[in-house]
This record gives sequence, structure tokens and C-alpha cells, in this order.
Amino acid sequence: MSPEFSRPVRIDTLGEGKCTMTIEADIPECAALAARFGLVSVASLAAEAVLRREGDIIHAEGRIKAAAVQACVATAGPVPATIDEAFSLRFVPAGADSGEEIELDAEAVDTIDYQGSAIDLGEAVAETLALSLDPFPRAPDADVALREAGVLSEDQVLTGPFAALKALKDRLK
Repeated sequence: MSPEFSRPVRIDTLGEGKCTMTIEADIPECAALAARFGLVSVASLAAEAVLRREGDIIHAEGRIKAAAVQACVATAGPVPATIDEAFSLRFVPAGADSGEEIELDAEAVDTIDYQGSAIDLGEAVAETLALSLDPFPRAPDADVALREAGVLSEDQVLTGPFAALKALKDRLK
């Protein structure tokens, strides 16, 4: 099955230098991505990336811009989301894991395996969109709706040893 937003880039077309690509999802692709990621809608998705080849490894650095609507986790109401983020990706041949342990830090590059003679920049951008979204979107009226439904706040839920730890923490402030 082909991804909703597939933009394959053949590796043999990338030369020694850098190559800049701009990709944009059309209306049917946006609708399919919204369904895939459980979003109310995706109004737009675009990215610009600078690709650089080092042997079989392809580096992609760029920026993703998107407009989507998520469902509030409390009310299911619409929560607009605007994404404008930089990304840094490294495509490596599947099975090329060196076996060495790597240490991740805040500046770590996301690594994506690929098979064959092409990478899929569109699928990588779609996955970046999904990771950039708020995992728990809340509408402005979410707290009111939760209170009306009888849901307690985090402060009211704490009992037993956790309440004692919170009280100790509050005293230390």
C-alpha cells in the first residue's frame, strides 16, 4: 500500500552537492492524511528540504508548514493546529545498522530506513507532521466541560502517599 503523500526521490538523481526540493500535499492527500492520523482535517501541508547525499546515506534538512484541526481530548471540539518547524532527517539503507550504540540528544537527527533506490520524502514529512502535533489537544473550554462532567483536577485526585509528597513539594516552594 502506497503512503497518502508519497514523494519518492531517486538516490541516483542526487549529485555531489545539495539539492533543494519543495513538496506540497493536494486536497485529496490532505484528506487522506487527516483520516490516517485521526485529525478533523488537514488544510495544508508543505515542506522545503535540502537533500545531501553521502554514499548511501541521504541527509534532509528543511522546514515543514501545515495547518490542521485536531479534536479536543475532553470535548471533541475543534482545536486548530499550526505547524511551522524545522526538521533534520537521515535516510539509511534498511539493515545498515552498524550495531553500535548511539546516544541521543536534543540535536539528534531522526533516522529513517529505506529500501531500494529511492527515499520517500513525502512520507517522511507526513510522519514529521504527526510527531509535531499536540498529543493531547485541549479546547479553551475543556476545563469547564471536564468539571461539569465531574472530572476532578489533578490537585483533587491526589490521595495517600502522593498527596503527602505534593504537600511536601508545596512546602518547599
